[in-house]
Order: sequence, then C-alpha cells, then structure tokens
Amino acid sequence: MENMEKYVLDWQDNVQDRSRFYWLGRILVMWIGGFLGFLIIDYFSVGLHFSNRYMAFFAAGFVGLLNILFWPLLTKILLPFMVFTVGIGALLLNGFIIWLASNFVDGFTIGGPALILTPIAMAAVTTFLSAILTIDDDATYYRSVIRKVKKGKIKLKGKKGVIFLEIDGLSLNVLNEAIEKGCMPTLQKWLEEGTHKVTGWETDLSSQTGASQAGILHGNNQDIPAFRWVEKDKNNKIMVSTGFSDAPLIEKRISDGNGLLKNKGASRSNLFSGDAADVIFTYSQLKNLKRFYTRAWYYVYSYPSNFTRIVALFCWDVFMDFASQFVHWVINKKPRIRRGFIYPFVRAGANVFLREITTAVLIGDMLEGEIDVAYVTYLGYDEIAHHSGVRDWDAFYALKKLDRQVHRLENAKKYAPRPYELVVQSDHGQTNGATFLQRYGLTLEDLVRNLMPPDTTIYSELSSNEDHFGQMIQNPIEDSKQYIKVKSEMVADETKYFFDKAVEKIDNSPSLKEKVLTYLQRHNNSKIPEKTPSSSEAQVIVLASGNLGLIYLTEHVERLNFEQIKIFYPDLIPGLVQHEGVGFIMVRSQEFGPMAMGSKGVHFLKDGTIEGEDPLTVFGPRADIHLSRTDSFKYAPDILVNSFYDPATNEVAAFEELVGSHGGLGGEQNQPFILHPSGWDMGSEKIIGAENLYKVLKNQLDKL
Repeated sequence: MENMEKYVLDWQDNVQDRSRFYWLGRILVMWIGGFLGFLIIDYFSVGLHFSNRYMAFFAAGFVGLLNILFWPLLTKILLPFMVFTVGIGALLLNGFIIWLASNFVDGFTIGGPALILTPIAMAAVTTFLSAILTIDDDATYYRSVIRKVKKGKIKLKGKKGVIFLEIDGLSLNVLNEAIEKGCMPTLQKWLEEGTHKVTGWETDLSSQTGASQAGILHGNNQDIPAFRWVEKDKNNKIMVSTGFSDAPLIEKRISDGNGLLKNKGASRSNLFSGDAADVIFTYSQLKNLKRFYTRAWYYVYSYPSNFTRIVALFCWDVFMDFASQFVHWVINKKPRIRRGFIYPFVRAGANVFLREITTAVLIGDMLEGEIDVAYVTYLGYDEIAHHSGVRDWDAFYALKKLDRQVHRLENAKKYAPRPYELVVQSDHGQTNGATFLQRYGLTLEDLVRNLMPPDTTIYSELSSNEDHFGQMIQNPIEDSKQYIKVKSEMVADETKYFFDKAVEKIDNSPSLKEKVLTYLQRHNNSKIPEKTPSSSEAQVIVLASGNLGLIYLTEHVERLNFEQIKIFYPDLIPGLVQHEGVGFIMVRSQEFGPMAMGSKGVHFLKDGTIEGEDPLTVFGPRADIHLSRTDSFKYAPDILVNSFYDPATNEVAAFEELVGSHGGLGGEQNQPFILHPSGWDMGSEKIIGAENLYKVLKNQLDKL
C-alpha cells in the first residue's frame, strides 16, 4: 500500500508540465531542422525551390504552425488510413501540408519527388539535432498524456502491469559482453542498482523462435520439430512457423485459451498471440485486419515528423548495411556470406521500421494504461547476427539501439497511470561459424543426393531468411503468384491455339514441312531442362533450420525406422554419420528405439546406454532429453541431422547460408536469458525449455 501511495505521488510529479523553456527549445530545434531540411532538398533541385534562404526559414516556421493547427485533427480523422497504408498515408499527409504552405508563401514552390523527400529530410535533420542536444524524441507523447490527465480523461490505476521485451537471438554470453562494452547502459544500470537480475535458461530442440514463442506464450510447443517441417499425412505439406496461412493453424493447435497474454494482454511483433485480444504485427493474426487496428497506433502518428523520422532512420540503416558489406569485403572477414542488394532493405525493415513502430505503440499502451501485460519481439539483432556475425560491430551497434528503446520505455513508465515492470529476455541465442557449404563445397541436399539412387527426386528448402521481416509481405506476393498463374494458363491456351494453326499450315505445305524437319534433326540433341519437383511430388525432402537438418523420405507415408532405411537406402545413414561436418544424426530403431549416431559411437536414447564414443558429449548434458522429446513428435523427420559443434572455437556449420545460426544443438544458440525484477521468484533449478519458462512467467503474473 505504501509503495502504491509513493507511486501516486511520483506520478503526479511526473505529469506536471515541463518548463516553457524546454518546449521553446524544442520548437526552435524543430524549426531549424525544418529549415535545414528545406535547404538540402532545394540544393538537389528535385522539385523544391525558394527564392531566397530567408523565405525558406519563414516557410519552415509556417509549416510548423500548420502542423500545430491541423495535424492532431487530421490524425484522428485519417488514423485508419495511416495504419492500413503502414505509414504511407502519413508521408502523403506531410507532403500535403508542405504543399499547402507553399500556396501561402511567396517564392516557395514544391512538387514531384520533393513532396516525399522534403519531410524525410526535415525529420532526419531534426532527429540529428535532437540527438546532439539530448532532446527527448518522445516528449510529444508525454505532453499528450499530461493534457489528458489534466482534463481527467486518464485515471490512475492500481494494478501493476508487465512489459516483456524479447530481443530475438541474443544469448546470455553476448548480453554480458554487450553490457561490458557499454552497448547497453540501461540494462547495466538496472543490474548495478539491483532492480533486476539475469537468469539463464535453456531452449528446447529446436532452438528457434517458432518453438520458443509457442512455449513461452502458449505453454505448448509440442510437435514443432523445427522452423519448418513436413506433414506426410497431408500430401507432404511443408509447415512454416511464419507462414501466412500456417502460423494461424499452428496457434490453433497449441492454444488452450490460457496463454500468457490472455488477461488484458497485448501482442506486438510476435509469431503467436499468447491469446491476447490486442494484436499488432502478430504473424498468426495477420489475416485478421480488424485486429490489426487499435488506438495505440495514435502514438505512432501523433506528431507529424514521427513517421518521417522512422523513414529517415530506415534509409540510414540501409546505408549502414552496405557499409558493413564493404568493410567486410575490404578486410576479407571470414566467415562471410553474400547478402545481395535486397537484404539491406529487409534488414532495415526488421531493425528500424518494426523496432520504432513497436516502441511507439508500446509507449502508447503504457500511457493509456489499459493493458495488464504486453509481449513484444525486437528482431533487429537476430537479423544482423545471421548475416554479419554474432559478435560483429554491426550486431553490437544494433544492441545499442535496442537499449535505447528500453530507455525510452523506462521513461514512459514515469508518465504511465499505473506502475509497469519491464522484463528483457531472449527466445534463443546464436552460434557462429562458416556454413556447411563454405566448409565442404556442398549443401545438405547435395550430400543426401550423393547418397541416394541417381534417379531420386529431391525437394529442399535450405533458407529461413523469411523467418523475419520478409513474411510480412508474403500475402501480396502469394496473390501476385496466383494472378501470374491464371494469366499463364490463359497464355498457354492461346499459345496452343496458334500452335495448332501453325502445325496445320506446315502439313499443308511440303516445302515448309521439309525445312522444319531439317531444323529439328539438326537440334535433336538439345536438352530439355529438368523440372524441379514440388514437395508433393518429391521422393525426398530436405529442410534446414540453422545447423539442424531434417530429412523426410516421402515415398513412404509412415516414418521409416533405422532398419527400413538400411534396406531402402543402404548408403544414406553411413554416408551421413561419416561426414566430418555432421555431429550426429537421430533415427528411430524398431528394436532399440531412438538412437543418436555419430561417426564413432551410438547413444541409445531409450535407456541411455552408449556404444563406442558418445556423439552427444559436446552438445550439453541434456541433449539426450531434448532429442528424446523431439523423437516423440508426430512430425519428427525420418532422419534428423545436427552439424558438428567445436567447443574450442564455439562454432557450428549451418546448413543455411547464415554466419550466425540457431535451430539445432551446440553452443550459445541454446543459452538465452531473462533479465527480470529482482523480487521475482524464478525457482531454484535451471529453467529447461520454453514450456517451463511459461509456467514461471505465468506464476509471476498471477501474483501481481
């Protein structure tokens, strides 16, 4: 009770308006930022022109005045449009207000690309100046809540809330290193002041977001053997954790209605909803547009330069990745993968766009004070570590920016009408290393193909890059594919019609017929390209999730056992276990049950006996438990393959083309953390598996 009374007093102090000098200084920075932004675009002559610089300075002030007068009203009216256009509406509205100002200011004209580029430039300069002068970017949010408090629209609420902030892919060891390097000063302050503690936990197999979030948010990750898997009984359907159609189906399977976010919860940028009613950017709910729109979006668009600031940061992050690629090439950093031209934009989507949008929405959630619990995923570090490396300077820079988001949320707590606890955690880590292809010159599919009969048809998916931002745009891509398919069928029908007409004409002309036959005889050795089989047609399907490989022998509907595989594919198992890049494989024996097989020994998982050298020695003391659990899954592969792990170098060999990887066993990928309030009871034993973490977190929420 005393703590609550203290919170009330502190809250009342915090919601008192800041000094007039602060707001005057902020207005001046915005004015100067707008002025400099005008000059930059004017210099490049892309549709903006001023008769002189004095007019540009005056115009910047006038645009600011129009924003003060009209932006709040326009935002309330057009908020749904801004939300469903994912910010494009905000850019257009910014351009419209600047164009409107040009109609009232002599010597000021604007049109063309400048209508979009000008607000971005203004926001970029303002953001830069605000950073130098340490002016709070979120001050407008707080001023908004101050006004609502004074009008009695927001009342203080007594119950404490919790905000879970997941940093995707960050291991406990890398967290500690980032804190030591000074990259995460906010978390460092919490630990030094004793308000929070760090507890490590251990992932399941597989160590990837799909399995981890299913366990954390729903308490159930049964039958999720990897990022993607094959369901033989459904015509070899490949289920993908982030699939636009698959994620809702997976959530339906794992949810019992008692998820972590069931009671007045909010899900932000997650794979699954945790049974929250309030969801934004949640994969399993992306089809439900009605649930995409909430009033929390108002805090994203409540200030005219906020979204354009995000666009400016997006562009900067794209530049940062191109710079990173160039630096890695110059110093010949190894391991290194080819990222391509598109990747920097995908990275910026995850590392900046989703990060900034998510934080703004969370601040809105906290200032409204309506939610009891929220869970959010920040994807940026995981995305960058995959491509640059787990400990690359680029990855630590991403962590520094994520710490900035935590700091913003910590500030927002002061203005929230209820006390909120902040919890920072990860769903898995990553383990570095050159890829399987880089080390051995062949992929897992190539290895399997070399061990199978020559005419075996194989389908493979060895890339999980869409695990992140790319899936957000899968729906329009799939729609485009369907459109192309329909058009292709129409073209095929028309082509057949003209082909039949041509054949008829050739038959009626002996001289033309002779020329055609001569041409065909001359080119009768031309090879017709082989058609790549679909997953439903293939005899073997090979999938990858980091350094975890799954081999499905799909000629057979049932899961084949060790004895059957030896008969049907005699070279497959010996060839896999003897390859130096393979740490172990798991197969089920009809006689002995599940077995982990290495090049020098076998671990019989059913009774724990070992023949020869234990292939699981370097994969952790509970590797056998994790494998036994995966073996029990309905859609476990016929053969599970895990790459080697070298404890001396702390490296694995991913079957995907990723420098930092996760999905299997070995190293830091299995060692995430939870940084929680010191008063929380996390139990006396190590937390093993996401389902057990769910129980611990659920217990804490029930105590609040």
